[in-house]
Amino acid sequence: MRALSIDRPGLAQVVEREKPVAGPGEVLLQVAFAGLCGTDLSAFLGKNPLVEYPRVIGHEISGRVVDIGAGVDLAWKGAAAAVSPYKNCGACPACRLDRPNACRSNQTLGVQRDGALAEYAAVPVSRLVPSQVLSLDVLALVEPFSIGMHAVRRTEVTASDTVLVLGCGGVGAGAIAAASARGARVIGLDLDAQKLDQARRLGATEVVDGRGDVAGQVHALTGGDGPSVVIEAVGSPATYRLALELVAPCGRIACVGWLKGDVPLDVRLIVLKEVAILGSRNATDELTAVVALFESGTVDPRALVTHRVTLDAAPAMLAQWAAAPQAVGKILVSVSGQA
Repeated sequence: MRALSIDRPGLAQVVEREKPVAGPGEVLLQVAFAGLCGTDLSAFLGKNPLVEYPRVIGHEISGRVVDIGAGVDLAWKGAAAAVSPYKNCGACPACRLDRPNACRSNQTLGVQRDGALAEYAAVPVSRLVPSQVLSLDVLALVEPFSIGMHAVRRTEVTASDTVLVLGCGGVGAGAIAAASARGARVIGLDLDAQKLDQARRLGATEVVDGRGDVAGQVHALTGGDGPSVVIEAVGSPATYRLALELVAPCGRIACVGWLKGDVPLDVRLIVLKEVAILGSRNATDELTAVVALFESGTVDPRALVTHRVTLDAAPAMLAQWAAAPQAVGKILVSVSGQA
């Protein structure tokens, strides 16, 4: 079979790999679509310390079950599904607390182990999230939305909250849609006008242009109180500091954006405001909740997709993205050649 491999930083190419076989408890998935996100770009640039080369990437995937392994119900054959890309150890403190998303030995497809941006993938049936309603391109967008939804769950957003989402890309989009579905007032903040338009379509009540007076705009929108919840989905020192500065007293901050190194924070504000700062990593059963949200018809995640390419065109697309990251939003790779 063919797969997309990053052989070393800056070099991606379509390669031949042995077609996998479904083992016990597994299914063989014919991969239809795979989304590319910032994690994949970091791997391409050599900036992800968790990635060893060569590495087949791909963790936002959808496909159709074409074969089943021992112990798998025959009814799965032919099913269309999204895939949860995480693998946990089952024994560490996080796993014992039934929070496998924070497993200290987590292995994500395309990061610590080879991914599924390939024509076929063998995956545990327990990792499938099926739908008889959604198209395969929409199913490939379930995983990135689930990250934002997990942050919304971590901060226990309700209809009485005002939620500020810093960064309206894939993860931020999921947070906006999930918070809006809970009835919260949602404010999206980004530097990119197109992403702000997407935020409105996904349920943001108001948006803030990050190129202007951010604090002034947010204070004006919240009557000087600040948002009760801030979800940081950028991963920069500036936005982490901004989250703490803007959040209302007794508010909650979800830290989703990944960055290396330390971030200087005004600890005084944490104490004075009695702020709850919560880490938010990966997702758990949010993938099922995202499928239900998409099936309801209230959210069309395809609004995020700026580029659709074939498997053969994916290496050039990665290079284009690396050269001009602001010009690219969500990339969807048609692995099987579907439109």
